Amino acid sequence: MDERAGWNARYLRRRRLRVIGLLMLVVLVLFVFAQSCSAWLFSSGDQSLSLSSGSSDSSDSSESANSSSSSGSSGSQDSPKAGYEGARADREAGEGGRGGDARNSGNAEDNSKGGLFGLGGGSGDSKDSGDSGGDKSRKAEKPFAAIPPPEGAKPLQDRSEADTAHGRYGGRGESDGEKDFPPGRMLVRGAKDPSNGPLQENRLVAYYGTPLSGYMGILGELPPEEMMAQLKKQTRAYSAADPERPAVPTIELIASVAQRNPGPEGLYVQQTPVEEIRRYSRLAKKNDALLLLDVQLGRDDLMNEVRKLEPFLKQEHVHLAIDTEYSVGPGQVPGINLGTIAGSDIQRAVRYMDQLVEKENIPDKLVVVHQFETGIVSGKQNISPTKNVQVSLNADGFGGAAAKLSKYDILVGQQPIQYGGFKIFYRQDYPVLSPEEVLQMEPAPAVVNYQ
Repeated sequence: MDERAGWNARYLRRRRLRVIGLLMLVVLVLFVFAQSCSAWLFSSGDQSLSLSSGSSDSSDSSESANSSSSSGSSGSQDSPKAGYEGARADREAGEGGRGGDARNSGNAEDNSKGGLFGLGGGSGDSKDSGDSGGDKSRKAEKPFAAIPPPEGAKPLQDRSEADTAHGRYGGRGESDGEKDFPPGRMLVRGAKDPSNGPLQENRLVAYYGTPLSGYMGILGELPPEEMMAQLKKQTRAYSAADPERPAVPTIELIASVAQRNPGPEGLYVQQTPVEEIRRYSRLAKKNDALLLLDVQLGRDDLMNEVRKLEPFLKQEHVHLAIDTEYSVGPGQVPGINLGTIAGSDIQRAVRYMDQLVEKENIPDKLVVVHQFETGIVSGKQNISPTKNVQVSLNADGFGGAAAKLSKYDILVGQQPIQYGGFKIFYRQDYPVLSPEEVLQMEPAPAVVNYQ
């Protein structure tokens, strides 16, 4: 009996060992199968991502495989221009290369600095691939297409003083003094432009605002595609008025909105959601247009706001604008107190853009400096364009034609840097100057913004 019991025990042990061995073999087979499936799915996913990125919109070079973004929540805000509080993006979003493009996918240094909402890295696109040590001829490519003038459009001609906007509406202007400006010339007196930026041969016509509010410009009044159609129509009018300098449609999107609410960080500024910026970046590129990202500072530092936008500024068609009147100090509130900024701070942003062009081997950039009144930008002599960056001083503000023409002469003509810009308000200006009247100013505005 004992012998039989011992045999049964040995039999059961051997059977258990065989079962265990069989289970281990099954587990091993399943593991190998799972690994094979994972590799297949990963490669298929990469191929699918590349195909979908390449076909969805050639305008978007900012989609990243590791991005995790949300569009934020929009709501009523207390902004100095709109009385609204811009939607806040409450999650991170990445701006990496698209598909197989790795030129601007970022590096460890970019990731440590972080871009918009802690983003690292850059945003590449199929047009701007390779590395910064690659084909230098890429830098000369123009990532935009001007609206061609209509057939038979006549070049600008010299006009008598009575036939200019100054003659009709009054206001001081350079036309009251020397008359050595060729018609339509955009460079201010004595300035040079060693760059290959967008203003060398073209004028920019921009629509300004944010899609989060209909009170801050036309971008918030119309659906994107309808807005773009209107922008092209307005741009075409400038190409017709000055066919020697065909105009380029440009979206000027407010990327950080100053507000009267201090916000969680006490900086009185709210970032536009990443997905909205990405949306208008796609729209601009799809239509061969340019994108100007406008920063309103509140109490934040200019370079802090600019660096947040680096993933977008690395894109070939994206440039920078600075709304200087919203840069306030401790104890001040934007929209209640008129802000000020030092020219040396603006020059840091110019140098930053210059270095970005060199580092990324991208086309030359433009920095637009909005000015609402004299004294807002102090030390203008410290602002200087570079071989890679153009600078346009923009005369901002609405009102009567005579006052606006005089302001342009004071803020641009009498304090020359390189190029001038002029903002027009469709509803608040009286009258709204026509493209022909705008181009009679001396120097002729190189950037014309509409709000």
